[in-house]
Amino acid sequence: MARKFDNVFVTGGAGYCGSLLVPQLLRSGCKVTVYDLMYFGSHFLPADNPNLKIIQGDIRDTAKLKSVVPGHDAFVSLACVSNDASFELDEALSTTVNLHAFEPMVMAVKEAGIKRFIYASSSSVYGVSDKPNVTEDHPLVPLTLYNKYKGMCEPLLKKHTDDTFVGVTFRPATVCGYAPRQRLDLSVNILTNHAVSNNKITVFGGAQLRPNLHIQDYCDAVELFLTAPDEKIANEIFNVGYQNMTITEIAELVKQVVAEEFPERPPIDIVTTPTDDNRSYHINSDKITRVLGFRPMHTIEEAVRDLCKAFREDKLPNSMSDDQYYNVRTLKALKAA
Repeated sequence: MARKFDNVFVTGGAGYCGSLLVPQLLRSGCKVTVYDLMYFGSHFLPADNPNLKIIQGDIRDTAKLKSVVPGHDAFVSLACVSNDASFELDEALSTTVNLHAFEPMVMAVKEAGIKRFIYASSSSVYGVSDKPNVTEDHPLVPLTLYNKYKGMCEPLLKKHTDDTFVGVTFRPATVCGYAPRQRLDLSVNILTNHAVSNNKITVFGGAQLRPNLHIQDYCDAVELFLTAPDEKIANEIFNVGYQNMTITEIAELVKQVVAEEFPERPPIDIVTTPTDDNRSYHINSDKITRVLGFRPMHTIEEAVRDLCKAFREDKLPNSMSDDQYYNVRTLKALKAA
């Protein structure tokens, strides 16, 4: 893809998706600034790359952000208190980071002369839907504050965009697969970790439909938003998902793949238990294919195989007990505020 922007600023660049995206942007020839609170450290980022600048910073600190953002062409907004469980931990933290900090950040970025703003929302903004295909114009029916705030920030970006400041929002499905800063608190990754580490998968509910997206496709989508023409993405919202499967189907797939990857292991048990987490939706991602020609290339099966490979290579030590793989546990341990 032809590079459109030379200097890219990434908030949350030391998170799960950022840890794979940032090296990818560097390989594409971009100069990248990572702005992150570093709750999970930054040791996995290629700090010796002369085109990478790493700044420990909080998006709520608008003055600091204002002082470091000038000189960049494009801004990728990934930083947030991520996932529903993290919200239950500290509502005030989540509200200030995921909602109150957003509009001042957008205004600071626009003021700095940045030309493009890419906002990572979430497909969980749809909540529960029995529609066979949830497209971008589906009503937002958030079940949690995380979903609600993600949706509330979308029009706040649009409020400030114009011909010189192009904004685009994408709503990714639940991300899965291996990355340098690994998360093991997302559905496919959780099930794989339990299958490999405990020889047992516990399914909560099972009938809920959950769209998933391989982390490499997530990163490729962000890179596409950095290279697409203004007129194709300005003020647009794009679903980015791939396979819509039920939790039970994912568990069966994980069981099969892990058994293939570790043939010496005893059979894996699947145990089903009731849940009050009823988020269920089937997202349609035809728009991004129609408008930008983007098609996800990596399957859930591939994500599970990548994770198995990481386990085999001992890249995920103490995967059940180490807080670093779990956002809520880490925030609790840090007493984040």
